[in-house]
Amino acid sequence: MILTITYTQPPATDLGYLLHKNPSRPQTFELSFGKAHVFYPEATKEICTVALLLDIDPIDLVRGRKGASYEGGLFDYVNDRPYVASSFLSVAISNVFGTAMSGKSKDRPELVSMELPLQAKIIMLPCKGGEEIIYRLFEPLGYKVAVEGYMLDEKFPEWGQSRYYTVSLEGKVRLQDLLNHIYVLIPVLDSEKHYWVGEDEIDKLIHHGEGWLINHPEKELITGRYLKRKKSLVSQALKRLLENSGVTADEYEPEAPSQQEENEKKLNLNQQRLGTVIAVLKSVNARKVIDLGCGEGKLLQLLLKDKSFEQITGVDVSYSVLERAKENLKIDRLPEMQRKRINLFQGSLLYRDKRFSGYDAATVIEVIEHLDENRLKAFEKVLFKFARPQTVIVSTPNKEYNSHYANLLEGDMRHRDHRFEWSRKEFETWAVKVAQNYGYNVRFLQIGEVDDELGSPTQMGVFTL
Repeated sequence: MILTITYTQPPATDLGYLLHKNPSRPQTFELSFGKAHVFYPEATKEICTVALLLDIDPIDLVRGRKGASYEGGLFDYVNDRPYVASSFLSVAISNVFGTAMSGKSKDRPELVSMELPLQAKIIMLPCKGGEEIIYRLFEPLGYKVAVEGYMLDEKFPEWGQSRYYTVSLEGKVRLQDLLNHIYVLIPVLDSEKHYWVGEDEIDKLIHHGEGWLINHPEKELITGRYLKRKKSLVSQALKRLLENSGVTADEYEPEAPSQQEENEKKLNLNQQRLGTVIAVLKSVNARKVIDLGCGEGKLLQLLLKDKSFEQITGVDVSYSVLERAKENLKIDRLPEMQRKRINLFQGSLLYRDKRFSGYDAATVIEVIEHLDENRLKAFEKVLFKFARPQTVIVSTPNKEYNSHYANLLEGDMRHRDHRFEWSRKEFETWAVKVAQNYGYNVRFLQIGEVDDELGSPTQMGVFTL
């Protein structure tokens, strides 16, 4: 991942004095998760460009020694972190350009407070919610914004656009402001952080957002994403921002989230759920996978894209749903080798079926809540006693989290076809009993935005023999 900053006012090499980095000497900085390299691709009186190149060690990420997630490490085995601009880059900016961010320059103090013609480019920036959010975040700060998107795969244009962009910013701005804007907004756009988010993150946000965040039209979005939507932290942060600006909490009414943002949260939850399933399957080295209750094939599509999954099978009780899955997977148009990897058939999870056997892993994603609770024992025997894969992944809604959904009355379920929804305790009690009865171990993962008191919207159990 690369960040470049270009200065075009002669003598342009003054950029080196502002950043405290000599244009004639490349430097390398050791970080806890890799190395940061600083160098100048061009340095003349007319134009000077500095580049910050971050080199993350993927082996250490996999082993969880450095920079691993402190909230479960869900994506330690399958992740984009070594290749994209993320919170790792923000940390590197703070470490390498910390003095410049604080607005200090011994040799050119007069330039610190001046608005300078600066251009910045952030290469391969993940953005949840589409490129519109990039404009919404940077344009109110006075930047001319240019965004370049990328296809998921140019050979398969039907897969559509990726969530990665190269973002160019141009404007007259103080260097310290540019650095602080980028520092805060990179993890906001990515909507992820590689470290535990606690109360100390409020201090960072207030410090780096000083002078601009309180007046930003998207301050609620920025604060919410920066603090990973932890309600107590977000409330504290907004309160402090208001107090610092002289506005009382009684005078302030936060904007209601737009329908687009509500849809974005829902979409992101499904992406996180499926992404976690893929990560777990990769971590156990599964080659043959059966998706029980595959629906219209969203998980199957992801599995098919990854060549490490050699045999993929989808099962559903509904024939019409399987037909839609075939259409979505474009099975009739797949190359012969791809068609041989995937198989779909109709079947019930409540009756023993020899076709369920012979797989490394079985996935049961948002399915069990559609079964009558008194028929779960039949499902348990079919999967854990007779099919008996090495790994079983089961996810289901956490009913405690339902209070976050404004359109649900107390006691309502998320879908009209749900026969039950479990609390975290109820799900764990069931899963532990199943594991004990059939010789499995089980561990639990939380998927989606985590509420400190109510948990996450989706709960997942990973059973292993």
